[in-house]
Amino acid sequence: MSPRRIAPEGVTGIVDRARATLFGVAVGDALGATTEFMTPAGIRDRYGVLREIVGGGWLKLSPGQVTDDTEMTLCVARGIVCSRRWDPGPIADRFAHWLSGNPADVGATCRRGIEEYIEKGRIEAPPDEKGAGNGAAMRVAPVALYTLGDEGLLSRLAVEQARITHNHPLSDAACETVGTMIQRGLLGAPPRDLMAAEEELVARHPEFRSEGYDGNSSAYVVDTLRTVFDALFSTDTFEECVVKTVNRGGDADTTGSIAGAIAGARYGVASIPQRWLQALAPDLREELSALAEELVRKSPLFAGSSPR
Repeated sequence: MSPRRIAPEGVTGIVDRARATLFGVAVGDALGATTEFMTPAGIRDRYGVLREIVGGGWLKLSPGQVTDDTEMTLCVARGIVCSRRWDPGPIADRFAHWLSGNPADVGATCRRGIEEYIEKGRIEAPPDEKGAGNGAAMRVAPVALYTLGDEGLLSRLAVEQARITHNHPLSDAACETVGTMIQRGLLGAPPRDLMAAEEELVARHPEFRSEGYDGNSSAYVVDTLRTVFDALFSTDTFEECVVKTVNRGGDADTTGSIAGAIAGARYGVASIPQRWLQALAPDLREELSALAEELVRKSPLFAGSSPR
């Protein structure tokens, strides 16, 4: 697939899909937060199939309230749009400010990386054998929008944002692949092109193969992406993809947010249930919409050159 092919809907369609990508992060997060750390059997006993954003969960959230997945995605997006050129520093600054506010939820690897930045000014976490979590992949969507039209640039910048907190080959590869799937969805690519991104990942790291998926939906980034791939490629609507993902339980806010981002890019805003969008705070919807358009309009596809 040509990396600079315009989607069939043209510029308007790409902006719509970009908005759906960031909306997808938030609604997947808000839906999945309810079932985080639950088992599929426990979810069935309590909800049957969870299809509504009802809040609760271990964090006792209000309906529509989001967690670190959306909050860190906002930090990445805000850090990018405030800068004239790519610079991970403003992103790290926003992570630091966010952490200082004692967020309700923050992963251990993210916390450690941000604290290292605060204390030592280190913009890249050291390599870490335990750093193969999903905390970097969950926030890569803004980078995919910003680098649209240049998959090579996407790969480099996705890893740079990841390594503020996560420095592990599996995390790096996951960020690149999630970003690639988002970009191909934005450009109107057929499902086989998204599947090809999984195949490209599996060629380098066979453990990500979703065939024979065992249902494990942990925060280990391999489990996370296998959960997302299984849902993405066995459903044909945004709603069914995200519902299937979060009803696996485990790290459901993160699997839901990643599935929502990719499915949003693939299906567009009209595919997202209005009841889910309306559950989000109006100011959050407005900011996500504005950031999405600003990010893609800065991208190589629209700006004509890479935003290095």
